[in-house]
Amino acid sequence: MKSLQGEVHLNIPASKAWEMFTNNETLGKINPEMLSGAEYLEGDGSPGSLRIFKLGPALHHFVKESVQKVEKVETGRSFGYEVVSGELKEVYDPYHVTFSFAPVPGKEGEQCVAGWKAEFEPITPTSPPPEKAKDAALGFLKLFETCEATN
Repeated sequence: MKSLQGEVHLNIPASKAWEMFTNNETLGKINPEMLSGAEYLEGDGSPGSLRIFKLGPALHHFVKESVQKVEKVETGRSFGYEVVSGELKEVYDPYHVTFSFAPVPGKEGEQCVAGWKAEFEPITPTSPPPEKAKDAALGFLKLFETCEATN
């Protein structure tokens, strides 16, 4: 299986970033142009739950929606899922994503490192790595700071 990953430094505590990522209502308000909504179709966010991300117009050229099956949750630290339907599933199978939030040592109450990692298998040899997904995810995570500043 192939992998791609990246991270961004955020000027908010990991606990706040985690709270924002796991709250569907908050996620839909961060930047509706990128992510217009998130909701649980089944479950409450624990492993086995189904969550849908409805992506906004800024990403429609790439992905309109993504249904994810939650695989692993380490409260306050990481959230892993497999994409089970949507455009990404048409290009990669399987497609697993993990978002992580780690405090910056010495600045635990102020900063964190937010990570994104995809493990995937392209359906065809010509399928490119999911660079657009990585860039969109990291760009969206960076917006957590702006959203936090306005709250």
